[in-house]
Amino acid sequence: MEKVESLEDLYKRKFDWIPDNLRNEIGHFNLFRLEPLSEGTKPLPYKRRDFYKIMLIKGNSRVHYADRVIEVQKQGLSFSNPQIPYRWEHADSHREGFYCIFNQQFFHQYGNLNQYDVFQPNGTHVFELTDDQMEKITAIYGRMFEEIDSEYIHKYDVLRNLVFELLHFAMKTQPSTKFDKQHINASQRISALFLELLERQFPIDESHPNISLRAASDFAGQLNVHVNHLNRAVKEVTHKTTSQLIADRILQESKILLKHSNWNVGEIAFSLGFTEVTHFNNFFKKHTQVSPTKFRNV
Repeated sequence: MEKVESLEDLYKRKFDWIPDNLRNEIGHFNLFRLEPLSEGTKPLPYKRRDFYKIMLIKGNSRVHYADRVIEVQKQGLSFSNPQIPYRWEHADSHREGFYCIFNQQFFHQYGNLNQYDVFQPNGTHVFELTDDQMEKITAIYGRMFEEIDSEYIHKYDVLRNLVFELLHFAMKTQPSTKFDKQHINASQRISALFLELLERQFPIDESHPNISLRAASDFAGQLNVHVNHLNRAVKEVTHKTTSQLIADRILQESKILLKHSNWNVGEIAFSLGFTEVTHFNNFFKKHTQVSPTKFRNV
């Protein structure tokens, strides 16, 4: 797998310089305009970055993230985070837009970004925009540029608020039922802890080469609850069994590794907790109706 791209890597690649304030105590935030694609521009590799990025883009393009490919027909807003590898593929040579980048430290003590749907593994990360929505988002970026160039001593607080404006603007375009606040009970807490523990095992890469929790009982042990209690809580909240959710996430990661890594099938099987390649082959074929090798070559 490609190594994780850091903020330092990004600045070296795009600008051949590194800001002095890249790793200061308040975290890092910066803002850019998208440059037009030049002749012979190479597509960026599919990889994970160690920073967050929110991009407004005008022009036909496709974004590859996790095991999905989303096409932006005209204009869109995208949210990228350190947990999920991605890459953009631009169909139009002409493109316009803006993007901001920031690290987790920038929001330290200002809330947990990962609680929001746009930054969650199974959430919506790309939003196609109407002309009216495009105008409103462009205005928010305009305020960001104005603020970052100002001498106001608390300008980074304002910029944090503008990031939240982008985030909430996008989420409000989704059906409201998806975000209805539910009563928080013990089952929901246990289910949320299980899902967080499950997701923390991914993505698989050279710095995190294999998963350690594979069965419902493994997760129950980590959470210090009886496995039957865990299974009941998860089923009550998600309407799926614990084993189903584990299998779904392992399947998703296996598709990513097959399409975007140079690991062989045996290495992928081992990284996902299968002791035999045949067990992985049977698992993959059961869920997709094709073998791992055939899926990789399609």
